[in-house]
Amino acid sequence: MSPKDDLVPMLKKLRLSGVLQSLDLRTQQAVEDNLALSEFLYRLLADEVERREARQLMQRIRRASFEHAKTIEDFDFTFNGSVPKAKVLELATCAFVERHDNVLVVGPTGVGKSHLAQAFGHRACRAGFSVAYVGAHELLMQLRAARGDGSYDKRILRFTGPDVLIIDDLGLRGLAQDEPADLYEIVRNRYEHGSTIITSNRAIEEWAPMFGNPLLASAAMDRLLHHAHVLVIEGDSFRNPPTTRKKKTAAVVAEASR
Repeated sequence: MSPKDDLVPMLKKLRLSGVLQSLDLRTQQAVEDNLALSEFLYRLLADEVERREARQLMQRIRRASFEHAKTIEDFDFTFNGSVPKAKVLELATCAFVERHDNVLVVGPTGVGKSHLAQAFGHRACRAGFSVAYVGAHELLMQLRAARGDGSYDKRILRFTGPDVLIIDDLGLRGLAQDEPADLYEIVRNRYEHGSTIITSNRAIEEWAPMFGNPLLASAAMDRLLHHAHVLVIEGDSFRNPPTTRKKKTAAVVAEASR
């Protein structure tokens, strides 16, 4: 039996079996480069740290349940001049998450609101924060169902627990029945404990009337807007650009294909 055979059960017991993936390579490097034992050990353990961080990142991204794999690098700032690029890049540092600030992104359909929201979420995952993404309609539907089956307290933790909660497309339809109270409960529980990112086709001034109750609306909006970064985006839809832009795009594509 070789020393490596004896090493395997020890590494498994210490939960370091991933070290085996680079052990042979690092051993060969140590011999060829005449590395000190401390340098060999550092490189071997650095590989394991890198593997664990990559695995944890993938877990955070999977648990976030993003609708699409959107990143800041993928965003086309040249398409729409109204996108505040400097502010977007500042938010992409995720300093707002550390401060428990909110980000509210408003504008018409197709200007990149959901892209930016999910890109901020992806950045937060990379920075080590927990993230949850959900459409506004889906969130309220889940809470309505939870009220019916007695799992409300457990379900609401899904939306109040993460460091970052992304609520996409708030206001596509009005809030009905217990939905204003449910939305307020999430806002209240997350206030100064976590960051909430909300996208909406409605201007901020139109949010309060959705609650139907002036006191509830005031309490919710006061918490949402305190420590909030508001991005207002105007312009054309990425999905349906103006004819002139379509022609330019087609010309570029045709030129590239030659």
